Amino acid sequence: MKSISYIGCDDQTLDLFEGQYALPDGMCYNSYLLCADKVAVLDTIDPRCTDEWLNKLEKSLMGRKPDYLVVHHMEPDHSGSIAQFVKVYPDVQIVCSKIAGNMLRQFGVEYSNVLIVKEGDVLDLGGLSLRFIAAPMIHWPEVLMSYCEEEKVLFSADAFGKFGVYDADADDWACEARRYYFNIVGKYGVQVQAVLKKVSPLAINSIAPLHGPVLEGEKMAEALRLYTIWSAYGVETEGVFVVSASIHGNTLRAAEYIADELRAKGIKVAFTDLTRDDMAEAVEDAFRYGKMILCACTYDGDLFPPMHTFLHKLQLKGYRDRRAALVENGSWAPAAAKVMRGMLEAMTNVEVLEPVVTLRGCMKDADKPAIAELLNAM
Repeated sequence: MKSISYIGCDDQTLDLFEGQYALPDGMCYNSYLLCADKVAVLDTIDPRCTDEWLNKLEKSLMGRKPDYLVVHHMEPDHSGSIAQFVKVYPDVQIVCSKIAGNMLRQFGVEYSNVLIVKEGDVLDLGGLSLRFIAAPMIHWPEVLMSYCEEEKVLFSADAFGKFGVYDADADDWACEARRYYFNIVGKYGVQVQAVLKKVSPLAINSIAPLHGPVLEGEKMAEALRLYTIWSAYGVETEGVFVVSASIHGNTLRAAEYIADELRAKGIKVAFTDLTRDDMAEAVEDAFRYGKMILCACTYDGDLFPPMHTFLHKLQLKGYRDRRAALVENGSWAPAAAKVMRGMLEAMTNVEVLEPVVTLRGCMKDADKPAIAELLNAM
């Protein structure tokens, strides 16, 4: 892809993405430069890296000036450098969807040289072209993707992104891509499925997202396979996800016992302690597996807040088509199971299994037959 250059930047000091998702390895913001008879810049980047990006862009232009700035997505981590960009290149034309055009001013861009494009429109650069694909609600309403037929590249906006800095040779794309998908895009599975159908007839050699590496070959094929499963809310991995929310440790010990019993039966188990582990990873595993056992305490006549937050996040992200079992703990007025059941039954096609196991203070030998019955039901 000699006519296409990567001009993105890594932000290794950012600790939280969107103010809530932990970034142990930082984040990359991708931007691309297409050079033919005319020159197009594809997306700007987060304002944290504006100066670095503009310097990289100037070097890549080798004395040329950009004719177009293509805006695939208006979220600030991609549009945050537009205002500075048009000051440096005041003759450029911004190319975006109608909704994105209306959003420009909302994000501080006062600029009138804007070309509005829609599904099927083609931007001809003379030797290269971009055909636009509407991708609404992946994960904002204004989103476009674009396809360069000459190089067979799909510029996929936030789809196929992942957490972490840019690493073209990363072996385990799925680990951080899965956490990214279900926490950022996961609610919009129907819309993802619709776009997958649109792009399936295209001859694609590379997928170039706005976060994460450019995907090619086997890595691209695997990403497409996983996106098909994830967007259909399918089960990626057979097994059980055991979730603990414990105040003093008694409920945690019961959850660990349950996990050990499942492993003894040869069942794959994922485990999280919601009081300490990353909530976004817990959301990821809830979608990855088809079955879940929730172990939580009663708190103030309601549900212990870490579990309440977890279930609320699942509701926000469209959790569905799963089976769940409940273990509650309450010394004098157990209420956790009632609250968990209500939150789960408000979701789409989530079956709550019987029996519900109620612990009084801590797990005792007398509780183990009920736990065994719950595991058999699952």
